[in-house]
Amino acid sequence: MTEAQRAPRQIDPDEERALIDGIERWVEREVAPVAMKYDHDDEWPAELVEQMREMGLFGATIAPEYGGLGLPARTYAEIVTRISSYWMAITGIFNSHLMMAAAVERFGTEEQKSAWLPRFASGEVRGGLALTEPNAGTDLQAIRSTARRDGDDYVINGTKTWITNGIQGSCVALLVKTDPAAEPRYRGMSLFIAPKGEGFTVGKKLKKLGYNAIDSAELVFEDYRLPAANLIGGEEGKGFFQATGGLELGRINVAARGVGLAEGSLRLATAYAQTRETMGKPICEHQAIQLKLGEMATRARAARLLTLDAADAYDRGQRCDMEAGMAKYFASEAAVRNSEEAMRVHGGYAYSKEYEIERFYRDSLLMCIGEGTNEMQRIIIAKQWVKQHPV
Repeated sequence: MTEAQRAPRQIDPDEERALIDGIERWVEREVAPVAMKYDHDDEWPAELVEQMREMGLFGATIAPEYGGLGLPARTYAEIVTRISSYWMAITGIFNSHLMMAAAVERFGTEEQKSAWLPRFASGEVRGGLALTEPNAGTDLQAIRSTARRDGDDYVINGTKTWITNGIQGSCVALLVKTDPAAEPRYRGMSLFIAPKGEGFTVGKKLKKLGYNAIDSAELVFEDYRLPAANLIGGEEGKGFFQATGGLELGRINVAARGVGLAEGSLRLATAYAQTRETMGKPICEHQAIQLKLGEMATRARAARLLTLDAADAYDRGQRCDMEAGMAKYFASEAAVRNSEEAMRVHGGYAYSKEYEIERFYRDSLLMCIGEGTNEMQRIIIAKQWVKQHPV
């Protein structure tokens, strides 16, 4: 499915409200009480993952004909925001999975869609995108992993790194080079549906500053054989655009995570400022704290509106790489700034593991890097802006 062919999705407002209310109740009842423990222990939240599967989140954006919820981007962004306002990391479990599913749904053959999407939607098969390599992050065309045709199979060799769901997942959308000599380089890249099997091993779990409890792993492929039927779309050389074709929605998702972190940091700072007293009164009555809270509230609101604007454009079927880039850039920076300011409001307690705000700060830093660095976002925004405003 091309961008031009992407049909806008809609949802009944009452149904949307009921869905979001249910998510909020789940977050308050199940997620908030355990987030700190899972984060500190860096432990996979198996029980929460099963609950997310039961709620249908692994099929959130997959079309109903394949068993998914078929949610529009705006509704999905709202869900991601609500969860992230308490614990951002767990949204990565289904976000990454849905990016894999989107590649199959948008570019796969009918046989691939029928075979894989219902299993993705149910959560029976979970995974993510395997794009990044030790020497290739933003510059995807620099990947070195290769797939060589051998009869009805492809033989794959290479290493991927920083792959979310790499340990707990059972399948990835795997980007490799089927023609390493191709020029330009993107013409030699292909994307495969790659379930775990012989020759596909997890190299190591990567330790991180934040985004804990969620497995980020190195994946190693040594003479890993895949049927040619697993080549997404059935045609070599399309992988670069298949892998990057979902970046608009991916950046909206990261923006929504940033909004959640910004709003969550504001919530924690506001609560603390009303209970902590100095000089005989709550610190929220001190002008210095009021200046911080006022700026934090405005920043969080602006990030939310930019994100919803991008989601609405996506749902209308419009090209929105500039809007998605703006939302991702601003919301992720808002997350970092609000979490930092919230730490200042908390004072010395912010540096304690006994308070949640330090997790928000650690987790927020990832948002400025994931789905394309913010430096890259500004370049994309500028190029599109100039293109839309010729002299």
